[in-house]
Amino acid sequence: MIKKYLVDKEGEPDKPYLLLEDIHYMSRYGHEVYVPAGRRSDGATGAFDIISNSWWIHDELCNNGCFQDAFICTNLMASTVLSDVLKSEGRWIRARYWFLFTLALGGGEARDNGLF
Repeated sequence: MIKKYLVDKEGEPDKPYLLLEDIHYMSRYGHEVYVPAGRRSDGATGAFDIISNSWWIHDELCNNGCFQDAFICTNLMASTVLSDVLKSEGRWIRARYWFLFTLALGGGEARDNGLF
């Protein structure tokens, strides 16, 4: 189920999205991604923002470079998790091209951990 958030451009213009509910996602790697309510985001960086949990989860991995249990997350893992979430939401085509673009251009702390 896609979690609720609101757009608050007054609070932090560079991060206008405010998450209203916690997100708990168990990845294919057996490690959880936890995004707490109250987290702010700029949305789908470099892409059209859609109503989805995918960019919240991907941002959390890229900001922290690890899963909830401190297991290191690589750039490939972060992009794969993003793709998995999009597929679970029925966005099969977007799952493929967002995977490629985030792998090539994104990653943050996960990229610092290496590609693989």
